[in-house]
Amino acid sequence: MATGRTHRPATRSRGIPEATVARLPLYLRALTALSERSVPTVSSEELATAAGVNSAKLRKDFSYLGSYGTRGVGYDVEYLVYQISRELGLTQDWPVVIVGIGNLGAALANYGGFASRGFRVAALIDADPAMAGKPVAGIAVQHTDELEKIIDDNGVSIGVIATPAGAAQQVCDRLVAAGITSILNFAPTVLSVPEGVDVRKVDLSIELQILAFHEQRKAGEEATPPERETAGTGEPGVATTPKRPSVAADRPAAGASGDGSRQGPDGDVPAVMPA
Repeated sequence: MATGRTHRPATRSRGIPEATVARLPLYLRALTALSERSVPTVSSEELATAAGVNSAKLRKDFSYLGSYGTRGVGYDVEYLVYQISRELGLTQDWPVVIVGIGNLGAALANYGGFASRGFRVAALIDADPAMAGKPVAGIAVQHTDELEKIIDDNGVSIGVIATPAGAAQQVCDRLVAAGITSILNFAPTVLSVPEGVDVRKVDLSIELQILAFHEQRKAGEEATPPERETAGTGEPGVATTPKRPSVAADRPAAGASGDGSRQGPDGDVPAVMPA
């Protein structure tokens, strides 16, 4: 099996948009679940629902892969699994190093999903001399003094940073200097990297803060009932049932043009735009 340094995925050269690339793993996860249940084909609507996107977007994304499905049948699940895996570069072996073996780094090392998705944890690295030699997830932790040699010996091109924020940039610089071209950053800081190095940031605190925003908004909506307009007054209050206009009111008044000029000026009822 090829290693991570042999070639790079072809998504950029083929002109696949980054937004589409970001959704491909979602499709792959849904398709893998279908494959495990021995489902042979799936419609765009069913797959879009499973992946959490709309079907029109899914069909557009798949058109970049050259896959259009069969009318009345849908998409072949096994072929799509292979096609997306190939496009993402998951048909080869990607050795990964994890730097920072604290609680988070150890949890990542013990994550069983790496191997099944084409990633092999080649080494665990930590700056604490007391950690050197200790087994984590069956792999002996190595000291950061050996970082460059470890990367070179294993042909690593993907590094995972799980260090404290203060050490992350220095670790990043060493990884890049050693030949790492893709970094997954769990440290709560923004990394500075040269052109040609890809960084994906995972910040759990930011995700929680976004959820807190939505929770606060939902709580505010539940606590504040919507204002209702009292019929005929234009003032907030208890809504009343509007009375049926009299027959005389249906006729234009003397001198009225009948062209709608009896309504108030534009802007009496402001448009409410969704947030």
